[in-house]
Amino acid sequence: MKKYSHLLPNDKYLNQMLTSMGISSVDELFTDIPHEARLKGKLNVSGPMGQMEIERKFRDALSTDKVHPSSPCFLGGGIWPHYIPAAVNHIISRSEFYTSYTSYQPEISQGVLQALFEYQSLICELGNMDAANASMYDWPTAAAEAVRMAMRITKKRRVVVSAASGFERRKVIETYIEPAGGKVVELPFNAETGETELHEAEMALAEQDVAAIYIEQPNFFGVIESRVREFSELAKRKGALFIVGVEPTSLGILEAPGNYGADIMVGEGQPLGISMSYGGPSLGIFAAKGDLNFIRQMPGRIIGLTSEKDGKGKGYVMVLQTREQHIRREKATSNICTNQALMAIAAASYIALLGKEGFIRLAKTIVANSHYVSKRIEETGRYISPFFTSEFYSDFAFARKGEGPRGHELFEKLASKGVHAALPLGWFYNELKEVNMISVTEAHNMRDVELLTKALLEV
Repeated sequence: MKKYSHLLPNDKYLNQMLTSMGISSVDELFTDIPHEARLKGKLNVSGPMGQMEIERKFRDALSTDKVHPSSPCFLGGGIWPHYIPAAVNHIISRSEFYTSYTSYQPEISQGVLQALFEYQSLICELGNMDAANASMYDWPTAAAEAVRMAMRITKKRRVVVSAASGFERRKVIETYIEPAGGKVVELPFNAETGETELHEAEMALAEQDVAAIYIEQPNFFGVIESRVREFSELAKRKGALFIVGVEPTSLGILEAPGNYGADIMVGEGQPLGISMSYGGPSLGIFAAKGDLNFIRQMPGRIIGLTSEKDGKGKGYVMVLQTREQHIRREKATSNICTNQALMAIAAASYIALLGKEGFIRLAKTIVANSHYVSKRIEETGRYISPFFTSEFYSDFAFARKGEGPRGHELFEKLASKGVHAALPLGWFYNELKEVNMISVTEAHNMRDVELLTKALLEV
């Protein structure tokens, strides 16, 4: 029996490799890893083992990890745990979707093009918008592209952004527009209700050079903005566009942005059948009203439906892709060179599987669950929950009464007990250093809630 596997280097080859690299030991390869982080002694792996034994050993080891779903996650704030029907991953695992890249050739890409067309149609129906693109990277890039689009259409430079919008969204918007001469004007939120201040928007739009107002519904705190229609009317009176960012499952019960006059709708598609996967990949939703000037200024790709020359059959084609790869660079609307096609197909599959009634039930379940958890936290007697007085959806802020850990310290204490919860709002807002946020979806069960409330009482 040979001492070494033919698949692994033996001492002879190991020494040759070390010599060629100019080092004398394997340890020198890992000098950038702190000594205290290195394994002391030999790796405790028995064996040899068969494939089934190895799989079981790793499965058992992974079951003790303090990560979702072994440990419940109530963090939210941009990526949320949701139940994903098994059919979604089965559909996107089909080779015609999973291995496809770009549908440049419609004659051999009808399946992918049809799937993306269905995604666009479902997004339009969800938001009551007229045209959607075939997706963007994530919510922040979609929001930033929306304000750039507003600047191109209005020829104006200032963008009014609610401070109650997601931190990453606000930062990416700044990053995108400042090199183009744009400027962000931040709208404060009401410290009691958590809603964006309308009268501040009126003052901000007194300036003539405002391209758009951007607010989120619900906003970053989960607070439902009750005056979205007034924001929309104000933007139109002042010649600015109205851009709304959405968490799409909320549209099962909240009014569609198209109903109250949104010119552009953006959002995060991760709740639509996409796993958290360490924070990515996600899906940027982008839709706009049907004005031809709007559609020509939309970033990304749009898939269209046409008919064959004899009018007998349908055909799906890429009808618009105003990117610098295909047109003159100075005429390009975006330099994002691809989309999230597989994630878009996952979202389309998810929406189609739930159907209209299922989508409404999903949103109602999230409302019921999140309000139940807020009530349970309030009943501990140690916390004010919810912190803001306005109605909320899925996410809500809460604050500690009296002495005890709060903010970042509370977040760490809960994590040490195996519960990922209490996102510290002080990370994003100086005035909310002692306030935390909880996110609840349909995926949380009573066991999760009991673990959370027990941990909140123990810290």
